[in-house]
Amino acid sequence: MRWALVKVCLAVTAMVVIAFAVPLGLVIREMASDRAFSDAERQAATIAPALSITTDREGLTRAVLSTEPGDRGRLAVHVPDPGKAVDGGAAAEALHIGTRRASAKDIATVRKAGRASITEVTGGFALLQPTALSTGDIAVVEVFVPEGEVSNGVATAWLILAGVGVALIVGSVAVADRLGIRMVQPAQRLAAAAHDLGEGQLATRVPEEGPTELRSAAVAFNSMADQVVQLLANERELAADLSHRLRTPLTVLRLNAASLGEGPAADQTRAAVEQLEHEVDTIIRTAREQRPQTQGVQKGAGAGCDLSEVIRERMGFWSALAEDEGREVRLAGVDRTVRIPVARPELAAALDALLGNVFRHTPEGTAFAVDVHHSGDAAIVLVSDAGPGIDDPEAALARGASGRSRAKGAVGSTGLGLDIVRRVAESTGGDLRIGRSVLGGTEVRIWIGLNGSGGGPERGGRGHGRRVGRRVGRQRRKEPRTAAGPGAQH
Repeated sequence: MRWALVKVCLAVTAMVVIAFAVPLGLVIREMASDRAFSDAERQAATIAPALSITTDREGLTRAVLSTEPGDRGRLAVHVPDPGKAVDGGAAAEALHIGTRRASAKDIATVRKAGRASITEVTGGFALLQPTALSTGDIAVVEVFVPEGEVSNGVATAWLILAGVGVALIVGSVAVADRLGIRMVQPAQRLAAAAHDLGEGQLATRVPEEGPTELRSAAVAFNSMADQVVQLLANERELAADLSHRLRTPLTVLRLNAASLGEGPAADQTRAAVEQLEHEVDTIIRTAREQRPQTQGVQKGAGAGCDLSEVIRERMGFWSALAEDEGREVRLAGVDRTVRIPVARPELAAALDALLGNVFRHTPEGTAFAVDVHHSGDAAIVLVSDAGPGIDDPEAALARGASGRSRAKGAVGSTGLGLDIVRRVAESTGGDLRIGRSVLGGTEVRIWIGLNGSGGGPERGGRGHGRRVGRRVGRQRRKEPRTAAGPGAQH
């Protein structure tokens, strides 16, 4: 592209220079010729006063020699003899002063026509100027103009024009080369960035500079690279989420294996479950280490579910395990429909992550409760337990630090459970908080905005959330804790 632009600019500039320089050179040559013959006319006019006074040879000779061209042998005077004539009616010359270079025929023609004429002679040109005498005859003054004077300065002017033309061509080529570099370099950077991105260097970006078209291409490339990174991050996030969901059936297997008693088969089953848990943890850690921080859960068009229905369904699943371990279960606030802008699988995964943490990190027989409160523009889900609690809730909420401060069961935690819950809440404009429950253990509060922005802490809902939270706490302290069987609902 660079050399093509240089060639085009070279051709265009050369044509422009030729189109202007050649006519200008011809004009300069014509001007030099006009200047030389104009000087010759003025020199011929200097002898006219002497011719009007006398036609005497000596007098005219002195007059001719007194002029500059006459002294240099370039001026001649031709006076006719009034008494003689030549064939054709032209008078014969009676007086000839100076060096004659023009032919007699040319002189006779000028005398007869009465108009000045220029004729080509050896070594230059002769200007023949007719002049009227006092006798009524016509004398012809001849001024010789050498070839060098006719073209005086023309060669220098042509050289200057040629130099200017060459300078214009060189300058245009230089400018075209710089423009070519300005166009080619962004294209080269774009090609190199595409190559690097294809080799897996996801941080590669292109400076958005250069011509408008290439700048637009750079913007499109950067946007594409960002989308590729986001897609890969989403895939890794999905892999981690799906791997974490395996913990729900693994928890069931681990609890069931614990009730098998002693024996080789029971030990093998427990070892297999432990190995499977280790493999799932490895998959989760690997996926999380490879992915950058991503955005919250993306809601598809029309995504949503009934919060109460999903909670009842998941509590029906976990209540069987709760019965086996002797856990008291409490469920409240799920007697009416609460539509939330979260996909059903995402909400189920979040609930399983919280309830699974209760079974994983609290001793058998520890009671837990799930309460749902609807405040008009938001829904609050409270998952409480009577376990040892979390010493550092802020650290637990930090990405990758979930559960590390628990007094029991912290070993092997990937911290993805609370991360899944948090992303579900933040996708609706809500948030996730951890505190001390009325049961004495941990209380996880999920704030879910019903319109995508209701109650979020950045949208002015924090004060409202505290008021609703205090009201919920007062209500729960007033309500008696009732032991319930599997899947009990209130």
